[in-house]
Amino acid sequence: MAVKTSELYPLKFQPVYSYRIWGGEKLKTVLNKNYDEELIGESWEISDVKDNETQVLEGPLKGKTLRELTDMYKSDFVGSKVYKQFGKEFPLLIKFIDAKTPLSIQVHPSNELAKERHNSFGKNEMWYIMQADDNAELIIGFNKEVGKEEYITHLEDSTLMDILNVEKVKVGDTFYIPTGRVHAIGGGVLLAEIQQTSNITYRIYDYNRVDAKTGETRELHTALAVDAIDYNFYDTYKTNYKAELNKSSKLVHSPYFKTNIVEIEGEMNIDYSNLDSFVIYMCVDGALKLECQNKSYALNKGESILIPAAIDYVKLTAEKKSRILEASL
Repeated sequence: MAVKTSELYPLKFQPVYSYRIWGGEKLKTVLNKNYDEELIGESWEISDVKDNETQVLEGPLKGKTLRELTDMYKSDFVGSKVYKQFGKEFPLLIKFIDAKTPLSIQVHPSNELAKERHNSFGKNEMWYIMQADDNAELIIGFNKEVGKEEYITHLEDSTLMDILNVEKVKVGDTFYIPTGRVHAIGGGVLLAEIQQTSNITYRIYDYNRVDAKTGETRELHTALAVDAIDYNFYDTYKTNYKAELNKSSKLVHSPYFKTNIVEIEGEMNIDYSNLDSFVIYMCVDGALKLECQNKSYALNKGESILIPAAIDYVKLTAEKKSRILEASL
């Protein structure tokens, strides 16, 4: 049966909520997520990861997964270049993360290593800080040039923190984490994450803590991580950007995804006719209305929506100043 491009519309998905040893309550209290479990650390908003696939929340396509939609609509859903490169595999994973206590210190393998070891994409990702408690911080990269042997010595001596770069964070801070960069979200941080579709993480150090559910410490991936780490020191790890009102401003542009920040007050019309990709909005502050094809959709803080590639024009309206992340390939 032939499918019609006109059937496509902006899509919200039912999030997949994930228990984490370090999870808190902010996904519920700050972002108004609806779940009953405790220690929910991640809301997977748009996901094609096996066993964690999100489904369309409403409308005629309710219940469909990303893979089913790509299979049905192909380049009309994801864009010609995206479909040619990835086929039925959706290339991005979209999350909100609430860390009540620090995450493990970890690293993600490159595309090449991930393909060789796990038959998976690598995991290049970015973080946008939505809320941070006083003195909240995160770990990203090294604070000096480090050799592999020196790194191993510090790991074995339990002095790894001596060589890691620690950053105090506030709302709006943004970090790009390429594969190979050692990192960890600190306690008291709520953030939006955009990443390649991958669930491959090498855990380096986990503070010797015990998981209340299992009564055991979590597995470390020390040997796998050694060859995946970028040991270089960088002058800065934070992304510098300038958000302009009612404009799409560059945030993080990488070979794996492009993310802009859009600050809206009043009305804003956006033309995607020259963009050969789907677009995802993550509302990180405020609330807005999205209009296209003579229909309107509400988007509130903590919600995400996917605009299929076949939709060329959208109108955004916000009564009070609001912010969204705009991600595409």
